Amino acid sequence: MLTDRLRRQAAERLRDAERGRTPVVPLTETFPGLGVEDAYHVQLLNIRDRQATGATVVGHKVGLSSPVMQRMMGVDEPDYGHLLDDMELRSDRPVPVARYCAPRIEVETGFVLGADLPGEGCTPEDVLAATERIIPAIELIDSRIADWRITIGDTIADNASSAGFVIGEGRSPDEIDPKAVQARLHEDGAPLAEGRGDAVLGDPARSVAWLARTVARYGVRLREGHLVLPGSCTRAVDVTAGRTYTAEFTGLGSVSLSFY
Repeated sequence: MLTDRLRRQAAERLRDAERGRTPVVPLTETFPGLGVEDAYHVQLLNIRDRQATGATVVGHKVGLSSPVMQRMMGVDEPDYGHLLDDMELRSDRPVPVARYCAPRIEVETGFVLGADLPGEGCTPEDVLAATERIIPAIELIDSRIADWRITIGDTIADNASSAGFVIGEGRSPDEIDPKAVQARLHEDGAPLAEGRGDAVLGDPARSVAWLARTVARYGVRLREGHLVLPGSCTRAVDVTAGRTYTAEFTGLGSVSLSFY
């Protein structure tokens, strides 16, 4: 367990790394003893710093939602980060690779909430009942930790390695089963990766329910209008300047990001 002073120092290191696009050594090496609770406090310090300068929380993302990633990190549950309005990207505006440290993209079936979710006891059925739209999404992830040498504490502190997102229109959950959505990612038309919705905890709605229960411990609710990215159904892919990445989803359409 870290002191408040050390948590602030860890937050400052990540903040400086992001602003200067200069990754730092893993926090777990610099701050021995940094655990999951410390890491969430560090994450919140930087989220509050960004809110103080005008950013607004518009949702959350879930990470480590596949059994393979959990085993690799030595954990038995996902993690989460915050989505801010200044992280939203657009398909018609190319993104500068130089803005980030080591950017990658992931393909996700997102949820836009039409009503507040319950906290404790939230179920996948609650999630679907409260969802306004299920949407195609690409999440841009980045690590302010050098060479992506992250442990669970490092990635949580680093806002679950989140950096940006782009979303499409989507459809009502009455019209589509998120578990059965097939997603394919292409780079300039060439296939890169593919997956299915049920690669995310067996059901992406289960991931959203986990998030609602987890953030409730901190007095946070998932609210009407929030976007939730439940985790990737494909492997993460490094991005290259000059390329366009398009994710196609059966029944949901497509969404793309270009880089320069």
